[in-house]
Amino acid sequence: MKKQLKELQQWLKDHQVDVAFVNAPETIGYFTGYESDPHERILALLVFPESNPFLFTPALEIDDAKNSEWNYDVFGYLDNEDPWKIIAEKVNEVTSAVTNWAVEKDSLTLNRFEALQNYFPTSQFKTDLTPMIQRLKLIKTPDEIATMIEAGKWADFAFEVGFNAIKEGIMEQEVVAEIEYQLKKKGIMQMSFDTIVLAGDNAASPHGNPGERKIKKDELVLFDLGVVYNGYTSDATRTVAFGEPSKEAKEIYDIVLTAHNAALAAVKPGITAGELDKIARDIITDAGFGPYFNHRLGHGLGSSVHEYPSLMEGNPLVIEEGMCFSIEPGIYVPGVAGVRIEDCLYVTKEGCEVFTHTPKTYTTI
Repeated sequence: MKKQLKELQQWLKDHQVDVAFVNAPETIGYFTGYESDPHERILALLVFPESNPFLFTPALEIDDAKNSEWNYDVFGYLDNEDPWKIIAEKVNEVTSAVTNWAVEKDSLTLNRFEALQNYFPTSQFKTDLTPMIQRLKLIKTPDEIATMIEAGKWADFAFEVGFNAIKEGIMEQEVVAEIEYQLKKKGIMQMSFDTIVLAGDNAASPHGNPGERKIKKDELVLFDLGVVYNGYTSDATRTVAFGEPSKEAKEIYDIVLTAHNAALAAVKPGITAGELDKIARDIITDAGFGPYFNHRLGHGLGSSVHEYPSLMEGNPLVIEEGMCFSIEPGIYVPGVAGVRIEDCLYVTKEGCEVFTHTPKTYTTI
């Protein structure tokens, strides 16, 4: 049994919870090693304090789950069957006294909650699993960090492909297609999120959508990307110059790089998440671009690309060794340019190490 699953069982004992219902696919992957996107179908992990857990999957995934690293029972349902009835039957076979459930309140939909509650009308569903899972995932194991280092190497490869694809007149979406095609040729089949390639003033939208906009000479091009490698993610952003962008665009780049490097250098156990955000934000604010840095400094990552914690103003969370998160300040000036520079890292005893190593100095293509 995975260490994380044992810790969940102990938590259930400590909190006098009879069963945990885990339904977010990324959380199920974290506890079981079985990765799946069930789409609209029901995928669940049921965990008990004393008895063995079981996986519940659509019928078409049962064999895949059994052939994964999961070593316990797998049950499933056909599309014409009521999955909640089967889940209730299997739970009642394990224990006849189910009065207190723990659920992921941040991911369990109201519709699915009501379907589950219908079969256990006298049970309580007040215990929230989410904070426990967040805390459990916060400190990465050496194996998790090693996997994320590999995911970071593939992000570096993706940047290389993207930079080489830049030419006058190519569309943003064509560069995205080339990056993902070359990764798939290497066996990397899943991105952490939809790859972002934005040129010039298009990059002034922090999470803009690449489209038919053609890349022109003398503008900045922003790349935000990451891959999933053995169940763990990478996430990084680079902004490069194609030709000779304006003086203002170069100034914005230099400010963002200064803010990024200052926050990165300050990462160490004992500093708070809010203090890290303030270091970067003060540099950008003092340069006159405060209103154009309109998001948090960073976020946790691991088996999901956006995890706890949030590095934002006022967050008192103390940084600890083994945490993994992003440092990604940005400046986005409508009609001018958008610049973001991002590395994800793991915290060491005395500082941090980044997962991606594509140069961050001002680079001209």
